[in-house]
Amino acid sequence: MSGHSKWATIKHKKGAADAKRGKIFSRIAKEITIVVKHGGGDPGNNPSLRTLLQKAKSVDMPNDNIDRAVKKGTGELQAETYEEVSYEGYAAGGIGVVVKALTDNKNRAASEIRNIFKKNNSDFAAQGSVSRNFERKGTVLVAREGRDEDALMEVVLNAGADDMASDDNGFEITCAPAAYNDVCAALEKAGIPAVSSECGLKPTSTTNITDAAVAKAVLKFVSMLEDNDDVQDVYHNMDVDDSIADQME
Repeated sequence: MSGHSKWATIKHKKGAADAKRGKIFSRIAKEITIVVKHGGGDPGNNPSLRTLLQKAKSVDMPNDNIDRAVKKGTGELQAETYEEVSYEGYAAGGIGVVVKALTDNKNRAASEIRNIFKKNNSDFAAQGSVSRNFERKGTVLVAREGRDEDALMEVVLNAGADDMASDDNGFEITCAPAAYNDVCAALEKAGIPAVSSECGLKPTSTTNITDAAVAKAVLKFVSMLEDNDDVQDVYHNMDVDDSIADQME
């Protein structure tokens, strides 16, 4: 997402995210188990696993949780069988929403997620009608305080980043998925902490929202989706105007 919506959403959701740490760890563990099943438990030979380990590190996921997830993937521990499914539609203000889920029961997941859409005056859109406006990218946010912009740019561009945007809050670094691990490693080596780090979907264009009520409605919808146990990630193309960011609390 764009810098404005990224930082405003983080500010709005930080407390909620702290309260949901167990659920966040569970979601990452699911993904780790799946990528280990498909590509093995050695991060040196499994780029998808390396990416997830970066994600786990960014949320301070305990090593014991990570180890259990890896062992489930290698078969050392018993694991459930999950399928990847996605849903898409529109939120208030015509905001596009893409939902990625991992579930052991596709019918249950579809029913529960559709119900959340309907509670928010929406319904599923045809597959591809929303997601075609998103692309997979690595995104890292770095706080502005005490940071030299030129030095930061040199670090990330040398590591393979595509671009770095900035605003009053900090810097948004974007890169191709293949460069994500290198960019994260370069930041860590330089002693530069990330506020947020992920490799996921990023909208190719955004919709600017200047109405606080609409922004709140979209974030309520996203929060309800994220509370569902089958949902892994929710992506949207809302760009929140700075002038209403404080009203979203």
